[in-house]
Amino acid sequence: MTSAPHQTALDDLETVRDWLRYGTSRFRAAGLVFGHGTDNALDEAAFLILKVLDLPIDSLDTWADCRLTRIERQRVSDIIETRIATRKPAPYLVNEAYIRGRSFFVDERVIVPRSYIGELLTTNGLAAAFSEGPAAQTILDLCTGSGCLAILAAETFPDAVVDAVDISPDALEVARRNVADYGMEDRITLLASDLFSALGDKRYDLMISNPPYVSADAVRDFPPEYAAEPVMAHVGGDDGLDLVRRILGEARRHLTPQGVLVVEIGTGIDILESEFPNLPFLWLDTEVSEGEVFALTAAELGLQSNTKRGSRV
Repeated sequence: MTSAPHQTALDDLETVRDWLRYGTSRFRAAGLVFGHGTDNALDEAAFLILKVLDLPIDSLDTWADCRLTRIERQRVSDIIETRIATRKPAPYLVNEAYIRGRSFFVDERVIVPRSYIGELLTTNGLAAAFSEGPAAQTILDLCTGSGCLAILAAETFPDAVVDAVDISPDALEVARRNVADYGMEDRITLLASDLFSALGDKRYDLMISNPPYVSADAVRDFPPEYAAEPVMAHVGGDDGLDLVRRILGEARRHLTPQGVLVVEIGTGIDILESEFPNLPFLWLDTEVSEGEVFALTAAELGLQSNTKRGSRV
């Protein structure tokens, strides 16, 4: 049964603009947490409203003053109230997330896609890591989750084949759907693997990874939106960097001589540079991040001693 305030909204709010204002106010009053494709109440409301109305998410101005039917009002009201009641990330409610304009299917089996590596792939931000030698022909995506980075890598390097691995069978099922949606079954191979364990002696020109890198304490303090995601996709040990250390220790054996490793690590730059002073990390900044993605070549991973500190581009 619809409550009295919601009934009033259904009666009084007519246009997309009306519902956008209402949804924004409701989200702010409810104290929702964002960060799964949007970072504020207005954008979150716009995303959900446009999705449930089956309108392009980049076309708000076109439809803002259109009046909604009673059925459409009910759908918009329901999604607004569901977001507040469940505190689930918006992409879970509509089974869709976007990275750099690309759409991917998601549900609670995978973390909602969001990675600075996605920006680096789609803006040629990896050019600095491939300043010498040919473009990648073989690519590995570690901890692939929904498969989004593997797909973006295949688009960025059209002559490459990609292996995408994850330890979670559930995540691989979601990735399989996305790979099929993009028609890339012949270029992307999905493998169940604990990092490199199932790869044998395979080597790659490019290795990318957005592994779990959140500290155990931070995971325990997650707001409901982040707690709704698979814990194993977040927690990286006491300081968050356990898997990053494993990648650094094992990656060289799976890189070609000219191969490059690119890893997103969150806010662990000080820990890594202190713990690995011999590694000349190249920090690849993006529009909204600094010092959260590093690149290292196979040769650099093999250095035994080097006092050079990390540089940033």
